[in-house]
Amino acid sequence: MLPEDADPLARDLLPLSGKSVVVTGVSRRAGIGYATACRLAAYGASVFCHHYSPHDDEQPWGSDDLDAVLDGVRSHLVGDARVADLHADLAHPDEPARVIAASVQEFGRLDAMICNQALSGSDGAIGELSAADLDHHWAVNARASILLAQAFAAQHDDNYPASVVFLTSGQGLGPMPGEVAYAAAKAAIAGVTTTIADQLADRGIRVNTVNPGPVDTGYLTEAMFQEIAPMFPFGRFGRPDDPARLIAWLTTDEASWITGQIINTEGGFGRWRPRGT
Repeated sequence: MLPEDADPLARDLLPLSGKSVVVTGVSRRAGIGYATACRLAAYGASVFCHHYSPHDDEQPWGSDDLDAVLDGVRSHLVGDARVADLHADLAHPDEPARVIAASVQEFGRLDAMICNQALSGSDGAIGELSAADLDHHWAVNARASILLAQAFAAQHDDNYPASVVFLTSGQGLGPMPGEVAYAAAKAAIAGVTTTIADQLADRGIRVNTVNPGPVDTGYLTEAMFQEIAPMFPFGRFGRPDDPARLIAWLTTDEASWITGQIINTEGGFGRWRPRGT
């Protein structure tokens, strides 16, 4: 907190001091959720970390040591801020409300929520998809975020401002070959942002969606990067802390005039490349 005699234009070094934030998908130290949780803690917040390692177990990159993940977030805490956590499969319709209820029970109230969870795999191009593939992506990547927002709004006290941040994937900016189910679900979140933001503005809740662009969360190989390196003007792929800085900032008072937006943070990523490359 800034002292009373501080310049009103000075930046608060701990803009989330005394605040509580829930972040979904904090399962791996290489992930955006972890980077965001660390940023929030460094800004003074208490952080409730949702995780679901069985999803990571099924992926090529594998799961992480959850104790190490949570200890990493704790290492950034300031003062009497705390970290708490919960394992939950957000594919189940009752779990989003359970995550929010557990967060409120732990911290008393929530000031912000980051819907970072994402389902990878079980996808394909047109002609390769089953109804179950589509439903699974919808359940985790879209429905869960909407239900989380609903539960967050239900616990919110209108006497204080709050913030919700969804994550999308830039599917409206260029193709995502072989990821029709994922792109469809993430498009739904981007598409509903202004509608939810309009409704919750009357409650003092801001709602924005971030497209983090291509971020190396442990799946990128050197061969993959070399193929697309010319599309990055800064000569590198995104790192988890790149979107985390924007996401964390959106929960602070500095972003109090921003709602209903889909914001891209892609480091100038250019999707065009010569045919056949």
